[in-house]
Amino acid sequence: MMTKFHQSLSLSKAFADHEIETSLAPVHAVRIDVSQNEREAPEHRHRKGQLVMASRGGVTCRVPSGLWMVPPHCGVWVPGGMPHSNVATANARLFFLFIEPGAADLPDRCCTLSLSPLVRELIIEMADQIAAATADSKLMATLLLSALSRMPVEHLHLPLTDEPRLVRIASELADDPSDRSTMAQWARRLGMSENSLARLVQHETGLTFGRWRQQLQLIVAIRSLAAGATVQQVSGDLGYESVSAFITMFKKALGTSPARYLGNFDR
Repeated sequence: MMTKFHQSLSLSKAFADHEIETSLAPVHAVRIDVSQNEREAPEHRHRKGQLVMASRGGVTCRVPSGLWMVPPHCGVWVPGGMPHSNVATANARLFFLFIEPGAADLPDRCCTLSLSPLVRELIIEMADQIAAATADSKLMATLLLSALSRMPVEHLHLPLTDEPRLVRIASELADDPSDRSTMAQWARRLGMSENSLARLVQHETGLTFGRWRQQLQLIVAIRSLAAGATVQQVSGDLGYESVSAFITMFKKALGTSPARYLGNFDR
């Protein structure tokens, strides 16, 4: 399923660090510059909670209940013990924050957090430091965890389900996000009525069919833009008749233009 998001790569060694996993320190930060041939961490889990942040490029995080996009100004929070996999764009710069259970007041579910410039800079600074239990590093960790617990949640994810008919739709749309088939056309392909498909999508994902498909398109769009594609290229790849139509959809969904949403966070 979702083959477009799983393009053979390997970041596993970044998450197999026994010292980090067994340490009782409240927080560890790790920086990874992704290469063309090392872009995926297959499904795994940690005892600690994990925040995934990208300062360059993009990364998608998949958990059993959904697919989450990590745009440059956000981080995806994965609670400890939850199975997940990460797929990065080529040449992405990623930061992973490993947080000891109970060290911060963070949600007990996977979610996207909008990160303030202060939180981002603290994460980058911690990852770039030589590990040392100095007074400054302890103060930085305390400040970071306190600030992180106040970051607002953004709703940028694609709810996933094991329901076979919706798995088929998600897979085909991931392979060809330019497919503009209507819900009625999808229903005919699946041998069901349009109303039945509408009820099924709502029951399984909590979203209307149109909103569910739009969420997938937004994830594809942000991922492609973060990887360096132009707005024109992304608009065409998603099957929009004009760039302005794509920008209008993006603004309605996320409240700002693609360029302003991503910003320039390269570091």
